[in-house]
Formats: sequence, structure tokens, C-alpha cells
Amino acid sequence: MTRLSIIFDTDPGQDDAVAILALLGARDGIDLLSLTTVAGNVGLGLTSRNARIVCEWARRPDVPVYAGCEHPLLRPLVTAEQVHGKTGLDGVPIHEPNMPLQGKHAVDFIVDTLREAAAGTITLCPVGPLTNIALALRKAPDIAARIKEIVLMGGAYFAGGNVSPAAEFNIFVDPEAAAVVLGSGVPLVMLPLDVTHQVCSSAPRIARMRALPNRCGPLAADILTSYERHDVQRFGVHGSPLHDPCVVAYLLQPALFTGRQVNVEVETASPLTRGATVVDWWGISGRPANVQYITKADADGVFALLTDCLAKLP
Repeated sequence: MTRLSIIFDTDPGQDDAVAILALLGARDGIDLLSLTTVAGNVGLGLTSRNARIVCEWARRPDVPVYAGCEHPLLRPLVTAEQVHGKTGLDGVPIHEPNMPLQGKHAVDFIVDTLREAAAGTITLCPVGPLTNIALALRKAPDIAARIKEIVLMGGAYFAGGNVSPAAEFNIFVDPEAAAVVLGSGVPLVMLPLDVTHQVCSSAPRIARMRALPNRCGPLAADILTSYERHDVQRFGVHGSPLHDPCVVAYLLQPALFTGRQVNVEVETASPLTRGATVVDWWGISGRPANVQYITKADADGVFALLTDCLAKLP
């Protein structure tokens, strides 16, 4: 199988941490070029530290981590400590990582890597606010034609928002960045709350991770056990949606998901609906489709795939 070359843009965050672990266990299918970090779930200093902690859990200090933007393009930063805890990694012991941050800014790394690689060979996978990706596209418009695809976690339409009645967190934090990315002309796959809310943890699913005879499986189980408390309290669901790991599952087995090519625009002006992703599901606007918008997932298949990835870790 040909491996996908990806840059994973992230704001760890508990579900980000599980996604990174799954990526690190998916070496047969994914060539992880780097982790690039952005402010989102917590501030940039913590997201950059947490990304390196997760790499060290998996004994992968060889994965370079580049710190990116510490605030949105135009707005003050909104974070989510109420979900992920003050460190961003509630539920597990954390340590000061030994592996260093790379010296180059994440945006410069993205631009330089895309320019140096053959066109159409690198997929960008943002699972936090889209600030780094938007700034790279603004700084170097020529890279748009070189990106194979952007597969992102963000947005909501049928499910409603999780940070406001209308908006999902990643898009709400930096709607202007989301508008840049959605208007870039790059092939886009969006995994919104509409699909991630179908992929929820449960006691049996977490138990299978905890039973893995390694360190990283039980760590992932501990993270999900802590993480699900917020969603159970807020949304009344029986487990926590696995938002960011859905991107990893889609990369490895897109057949687990279904969606539709549609037009998606982002609201940037209204204070009432800031960050809303307006999905033209029925094609009534006449605007051209710009997104493969995912709405259904085989949840059992996704959890089985992620658990298999975790099983390959130390």
C-alpha cells in the first residue's frame, strides 16, 4: 500500500492526543512528515508541549514538531480548558518533554515543504483552528496548487454547534481562517460534528483500548474516560465524540465514511452566528461545490481501526 504523506496540524487537546497516537501507530499507511501546532484548545505553549509529550509516550522523538500561530488571524483567542483541562491533557500524568521544538515557524515549514515536494503528494490534516493553514495560503498562494488534499475536522450543520448554537469550536475560534481555506480551491474533506457525534466512546470500546498489552492503549483509555465527562454532562450522550481521530480513520479507510460534494461557506460577520458553516446540502444557492462534506460513519469500524493502530505502539 502506498503511504500517504501528511502534515498534521493540531492543538492538543485530549482527542487530538488520541488522534496523534493513532497516527503514530499507522506507520504502514501514513508517512507523518511533522506535527504543526496552533493555539486552540489551550494556548500555543501548551499545545506545542502536549504534541511532544504524546510523541514521547509513543517513543517517537523523531517526529518533528513545529509551533505555529498563537492567536487567530483577526480575533482574540478563545480556548477550551473547560473541556480539556488547564493543561489540555486532563486525565493522564504529564511530563516536561525532552524532545525540542523545531526552530522554524510552522507556517514556514508548511510552505517550504510543499514547495520542495512534488505537487500533489502531501495532504494537510488540520484538526484545530485553521490559522496556520490559512496563513500559509495567504503567504504563499502558489502552494494551493501543490496540496493533494486538505482533510479537516471542523464545522457543523445538521448537528448544531458545540461552542455556540450555530458553530463548532475550530471554526468559531478563527472563522476568517476557515473562510480562507474553504475559498482556496484546494480539494477539501470536512469531518464535522454531524459525523463525529456518531463516533462516540462507550465502556466496551474504551475497555478494548485499556486491555491492550502496551502503555499507549491504557493511556488513550484514560484520556477518553476523562474527556467524555464534559460531553455526557453537556449533551447527555453516553460517551464522548471522537472528533479528531475521525480524520485519522478517514485517511486510512475512507470507505468507513460517506458524504456529499457540496458548497460550504463560513459566517464571519454576524455576532449571533459567528463561525457557522452554511452547508448547501440541496444545491439551491448555485455556488459551486468546494467540500466533500462527511455526514455518516461506521462507528464500530472506526473504533476497531483506531484500536488496531494503538495496539502497534509501545
